[in-house]
Amino acid sequence: MGAREDRWRTLLEAGLALSSELSLPAVLQKIVELAAKVTGARYGALGVLGPDGRITDFFTTGISEEQRRAIGSLPVGRGILGLIVEQPQPLRLRDLRDHPRSVGFPPHHPVMTSFLGGPIRARGKVFGNLYLADKEGAKEFTEADEEALVILAAQAGVAIENARLYEASRKRERRLEAIAEITSAILGGEEPEQALEVVAARARELVGARLATVAVPVGAGRLQLRVAEGEGADALRGVEFPAAGSVSGTVMSSGRPEVLADASADPRTYQPVVRMGEIGPAMFVPLRARDRVLGTLTVANRVGDRPFTDEDLAVVEAFADQASMALEYGRAQRELRRLAVLEDRERIAKELHDGVIQSLFALGMGLQATAAMARDEEVERRLASAVEELDRVVRDLRNYIFGLRPGLLADRQLDQALRQLVEEFGEKTGVVAVADVDPQVAAELGSRAHDVLQLAREALSNVGRHAQATTCRLSLHREGHGWVVLEVDDDGRGFDPSTRPRTGQGLRNLEERAASLGGSLQIESVPGEGTTVRARIPL
Repeated sequence: MGAREDRWRTLLEAGLALSSELSLPAVLQKIVELAAKVTGARYGALGVLGPDGRITDFFTTGISEEQRRAIGSLPVGRGILGLIVEQPQPLRLRDLRDHPRSVGFPPHHPVMTSFLGGPIRARGKVFGNLYLADKEGAKEFTEADEEALVILAAQAGVAIENARLYEASRKRERRLEAIAEITSAILGGEEPEQALEVVAARARELVGARLATVAVPVGAGRLQLRVAEGEGADALRGVEFPAAGSVSGTVMSSGRPEVLADASADPRTYQPVVRMGEIGPAMFVPLRARDRVLGTLTVANRVGDRPFTDEDLAVVEAFADQASMALEYGRAQRELRRLAVLEDRERIAKELHDGVIQSLFALGMGLQATAAMARDEEVERRLASAVEELDRVVRDLRNYIFGLRPGLLADRQLDQALRQLVEEFGEKTGVVAVADVDPQVAAELGSRAHDVLQLAREALSNVGRHAQATTCRLSLHREGHGWVVLEVDDDGRGFDPSTRPRTGQGLRNLEERAASLGGSLQIESVPGEGTTVRARIPL
């Protein structure tokens, strides 16, 4: 009678202990420990079931961490464990090895004999199963042990449901906090990449993933991991891979998310990236903006880790919407800045055309009239020379105005504009000039085409003014991952870049314009051998 009272007291204490715990993993671990204590089992386990009936998580007692690592991955639910999954009711065996469904034990697993198992139900559905083995001090578990297990399982179901409700409320709270943080970053004027870093970090934290990445297009048919947060992030950040045949490419094309149980076994995953991140379970979610997809948000775990649930997918999809907002907001901000620059250019161009050029033209006309009245040949010659210089200045100003006008490329692509610029340069200067322009690269420069064209014009203008060259070559091509190079080289007289002061505006303008594009300028020149101006611009 005393033992029975002790057991009921233990069950009562177990119910109170479970009701006081709100962390679901802690509740599950406590359940299996209490079950082993109440029934006198040496070993205990609790297998959490996924929607497909497979074991998705496993909590144990009586087995050390070293033993668990030696045993390996989670059980798949075969044998006796699978029998309780298929038939969710208590099962008591004197020796589980004698049962027809027994499949033995994996390597490094302790040998077990007596067995007691049963389901745990939460909200009317089977949440998981309790498995107990090796009754201490007896050859098998008793009916009283089975009765205690059923009572404990009922208590466990209530505790699990309470913990799930609490966890759901905490997740909603953290999600709202994270969304507020992301919104603040976006509206605060942070760069899109910084906002995406926040999105990836928070998405990873909320679903308990080891890694989160954001992939975006960087050119024709290629994607880049623009953002990476978590384990192995430093090695993955900036990695490029083909869009065709990849999961990210498929998700971008379809606009629908994909959930993989093991990315390392999927032929569509870019295996170098998977190996670098040791990626197993993974979710790929599209970043949508209106009617187009801008990239993908991916969260992943290591090979052998728990798979992701539908609830995890819903969280990541919510964050993908936030990431899309960050990308779209960044694009809109860049477009606004570009429009502001173009409006300013239009204003300057109008003022130059209507004011400065007209004044210079009137001054030239006056000098021509004065030259016609001059009776001194030397004065007439000097006035004519001044008029020619004014004509040259007016031509240069018109060229600059042509570059400042926002409608410059309205009817032409950048590659066509560059070829025409080189052709006109050759006609005006007599220099044999050729253009080597990659049309695809030129198209990828997008809204910065005007700045690149102006950079090319200033570089060619320097050649025409100072180089005394016979040939000149302009090229535009891709270099490495995400970079474009504009190069202008000539066979002119050259100079020593280390000693030549930046007294004029030419070289300084080139350097400042390249810097404004986020790039850099390199000048290589040798006296008597020519000059190469090389602008490196990020895509």
